[in-house]
Amino acid sequence: MIAEAETSESESPPVWPAFGDLMACLFGIFVLLFVWAIAFHVDLSRDLAIERESRVAESAKRVNLEKLLEQQLGPGGMEGRITMIDGRIGIGGAVLFRSSSADLQPEGAALLTELAKPFASYLSSHDKDSIMVSGFTDDLAIVNPQKGFKDNWELSAARALTVVRALVAAGVPADRVFAAGFGETHPVAANNDDAGRAKNRRVEIAPVPRR
Repeated sequence: MIAEAETSESESPPVWPAFGDLMACLFGIFVLLFVWAIAFHVDLSRDLAIERESRVAESAKRVNLEKLLEQQLGPGGMEGRITMIDGRIGIGGAVLFRSSSADLQPEGAALLTELAKPFASYLSSHDKDSIMVSGFTDDLAIVNPQKGFKDNWELSAARALTVVRALVAAGVPADRVFAAGFGETHPVAANNDDAGRAKNRRVEIAPVPRR
């Protein structure tokens, strides 16, 4: 009996090799996680660097376009007619159109003719960009919708398209400019009084990446 017990104990598998295998597996998992963390950090750093470079490039393009506009319009030529906010060129609706109308006023037509040259110059040196013309309105309902536009969406789109056609007629490449209407959405001021509504009746022109 004693001999049989000693033989059974001597034949039981040792524990240390299994423990060693377990530790090796855990170490391998740790190494994989460590390598993944380093790769993730490298990718994140690269993405941040690309984003910074993109922001710097966009800022440089906005400055370039603003300089072209100032050179064309001269000192004080933008005051009261044009605003520059984050690279978007805003033109007050009163300069371009009468209320509930998409027909250009003489002052607006002359201004767009002046703006066409710096826009065309900008596009010639930035072949990856296009010009987006966005139309906006205040929140007042259209007067006599049966005789004109059904709503502010239609009016804003028509105004933007009118500006696009004027720019193309003055020399901006037709395949590098397009129109969009936003109606009364995206106001820049409260529609509580005439002053606020006048600010919201506007057209914005901005360079955007070309598809």
